[in-house]
Amino acid sequence: MTFDPRLTAPEPAPGDNELDRSLRPQRFDEFVGQDKMKANLEVFVAAARQRGEALDHTLFYGPPGLGKTTISGIIAAEMGVHMISTSGPVLEKAADLAGILTNLEANDVLFIDEIHRLNKVVEEYLYPAMEDFRLDIVIDRGPAARSVQLHLPPFTLVGATTRAGLLTAPLRARFGITTRFDYYNADEITIIIKRNSGKLDVKLADGSAELIAKRCRGTPRIANRLLRRLRDFAEVEGSGVVTHEIAEDALRRLEIDEHGLDDMDKRILTAIVKKYHGGPVGMSTLAVTIGEDAGTLEELYEPYLIQQGYLERTPRGRAATSAAFELLGLSRKGLSNRDQESLF
Repeated sequence: MTFDPRLTAPEPAPGDNELDRSLRPQRFDEFVGQDKMKANLEVFVAAARQRGEALDHTLFYGPPGLGKTTISGIIAAEMGVHMISTSGPVLEKAADLAGILTNLEANDVLFIDEIHRLNKVVEEYLYPAMEDFRLDIVIDRGPAARSVQLHLPPFTLVGATTRAGLLTAPLRARFGITTRFDYYNADEITIIIKRNSGKLDVKLADGSAELIAKRCRGTPRIANRLLRRLRDFAEVEGSGVVTHEIAEDALRRLEIDEHGLDDMDKRILTAIVKKYHGGPVGMSTLAVTIGEDAGTLEELYEPYLIQQGYLERTPRGRAATSAAFELLGLSRKGLSNRDQESLF
């Protein structure tokens, strides 16, 4: 059995780098938003710490960029233990999982991102580790094969996924704590932007933080990315201060409108409205039409469009709402044949 030490390094997420990690809060009292979930976790962590036990296995699900990795790190920090990070696609063989589990210390946190993409064989090995803190490994093959049982220290598995529906029922049932991350409201994002502007040494004029907050789709990761880009515009084309005018101009050039919708959002809605008369249309068909992966559309774009009321799921596929027609300046009755036949 070999152990690859690279498995303990966090799997980089889109836009995830050293700067992003430096902006992450380290304690519950620094974490903004997700108030109900945070309050419950504080109780669970405090109780586990008082008993000297590992926290129950925890599953976080929801759209990307909302803080699943961050809150996992906070749990480890509040418990006073280490967090070992990896991701589902990296764990290709049972030996990979065994290498990580046997290096854990008592009450450590094992964070697995994209846990819905775990190899099925690896997942089977994970069951006894989660339930009984033991690992059953088969050594050799054929008549010489024998099973060796390794006892593990108590640990907490924290799984994160953007697609909870793809988790198998046996795996999902083994999590004692399950919670969903929701999009943040504008006030919460404003607080995050103002706090992180200090860490990035970005000067914000009055009202600019609120303007950015309305354009970042209720997602802290996007807010941080926009803050860094607006800092670039302010330093190169202004005096270094992100004014309301610089923010408006930069966001226009980044093709992010007042609703937080970007170019791909508009392409999705335009395709459904003009090409498919408002829908319904299947996701795979829609993906081919606009030249994007169906999984990317379903994970990154669809949740926000549905939440904002521009898109709805039906038994026959995705359909544009009246709000989407209004956004595009069209009406169902007024859609011309030429509009219906042209995509953009």
